[in-house]
Parts: sequence; structure tokens; C-alpha cells
Amino acid sequence: MAKSTKPVPEAPPVKLLSGGNPRIAKGHGDAPVQASIAAMPGWKRAVGERLDALIERAVPGVQKAVKWNSPLYGVEGEGWFLGIHCFTKYIKVAFFRGQSLDPVPPGASKSGDTRYLDIREDDGLDEARFSAWVKQASQLPGERM
Repeated sequence: MAKSTKPVPEAPPVKLLSGGNPRIAKGHGDAPVQASIAAMPGWKRAVGERLDALIERAVPGVQKAVKWNSPLYGVEGEGWFLGIHCFTKYIKVAFFRGQSLDPVPPGASKSGDTRYLDIREDDGLDEARFSAWVKQASQLPGERM
């Protein structure tokens, strides 16, 4: 069987929502998450790639999805423990059971249990602490979304 020489059309450019977050169709698995990360603007893409790699290393077999234009990470049958969302000047990582982590992530939430980590362009990421939070979060009951 001969291979097609027909050129593959390029995917249309991803639109950014008003806060700078990529508009990505919801979906389960690694592919939609990688599409979301690839569409992150500017410096946020490299940070998104690093966060994804750290999460995969901390939680082998982590489940992934994109919902509400945000990558989500979870454990099969246990729900989602973490979400990532781009804003104009920073990336917000939501630990859905963050109040139970040690130490507690710095960003408070209107939800009593959720805690945030905001990452700005010039911030250094404490990878060891982030990975420890991810491991802890993956062992707690996740959110059903």
C-alpha cells in the first residue's frame, strides 16, 4: 500500500481566552494536555512542560485530562488532585486538597480545602517541594469533576 503524499493540514491556531489561557477542547489522556501545554503563550510553555514532567515523575501512571481549558492530573478511580491554569502574568497551580499538604501551599482559596501555587516568569520553582506536594496530593481523595 502506497503512502499518501497529500500534505497534512496544520491545526488552526489556538485562541487565548481573555486572561491568556489557551482555549482547548476538553478531552482525556496525554494528547489534549500536551496540546494545552504547547499552546501556552511565551515563557509559560516551558514552565508547563516542566510541571508536566515533574508530575509524571512523581506519580507514575498519572491520569490526565483537559477540562475548563485547564490540564488536570489525577489517579484513576480517585479523582483529580491538581489543575493548571494560565493567567496574563502567571500560572496558577491548584492543589484541590492543598490544605492537607505539608507544608501547605502559599495561596489561599475561597474553597477551604484548595490551595494555590502561583508561578511568575522570574520565579524559581522549588522542584523538590513541588514534587513532594504532588506526591502527597496524589495520595489524597481527589475531586470528582
